[in-house]
Amino acid sequence: MSVLPIRSDVEAARGARSEIGLTGASGQTIPARVVTCGTGVPVVFLHGLVGLNEHWEGVVERIRHRYACRTLELPLLQLNGQDCSIQGVTDLTVQYLHKHVREPVVLVGNSFGGHVALRIALRRASMVRGLVLAGSSGLFERTFVKGAPVRPSRDWLEVKIAELFHDPGAMNQSDVDRAHVALSERSGARAMVRLSRSARRNHLGDQIGDIHTPTLLIWGRNDVVTPPSAAQGFLDLMPNAEIFWIDRCGHAPMIEAPSEFARAMLDFADRLEQNNER
Repeated sequence: MSVLPIRSDVEAARGARSEIGLTGASGQTIPARVVTCGTGVPVVFLHGLVGLNEHWEGVVERIRHRYACRTLELPLLQLNGQDCSIQGVTDLTVQYLHKHVREPVVLVGNSFGGHVALRIALRRASMVRGLVLAGSSGLFERTFVKGAPVRPSRDWLEVKIAELFHDPGAMNQSDVDRAHVALSERSGARAMVRLSRSARRNHLGDQIGDIHTPTLLIWGRNDVVTPPSAAQGFLDLMPNAEIFWIDRCGHAPMIEAPSEFARAMLDFADRLEQNNER
């Protein structure tokens, strides 16, 4: 693992940055970006289909005194073949945990990343000491790509990405630019469709009742992608789940409400420690 040089106090506060290579199902090397900081309960953050490590920064800076944080960023829209599926991304994430973490962690996942976290908790329970799910797919989600043009314009993407937020002002224009570049490429658009479809086909309703891992659901009450009814579904089916609602918040609470998200995670850390002491 080669650690990139830290160039300023601001970057130091954001943690140590690394680039690692993971081996995909095809044998290809998949590059991943990792940022590590903090001390305490080990936690790994998993992003959604158009997510970045940077989207977790507001939460991480508020919890790093209690959690040893790792944000894992995979190039989802550059995946192809067997790697470009919910199974492929799950396998890459398990590989990262096995090779680079080597101890049970709290998995924090937003949207597609929450779905990956659920699959790991089901199939590799010994790797997971806790789950934090925010706008997770796995039960119900309204697809981002339905009705999308073959090459979506930037204006179209700006409208669709704005729908992820209760307050569109929380949207970063650089995210719109990045999505526009990625989805203007046929390979990026194809990857988005394949990943979205594979997640929708992998409905977990008849399985998640088997997850006994302590689980915190952090949900925006104004989420239109995985609406509050989806959160209630997780709460009803998972035996050790609890929920933290955030008012006036959409599908990306770690961006739109990082203070509330962090407060819920700090309280969750207390309960995990109490459970471990019993």
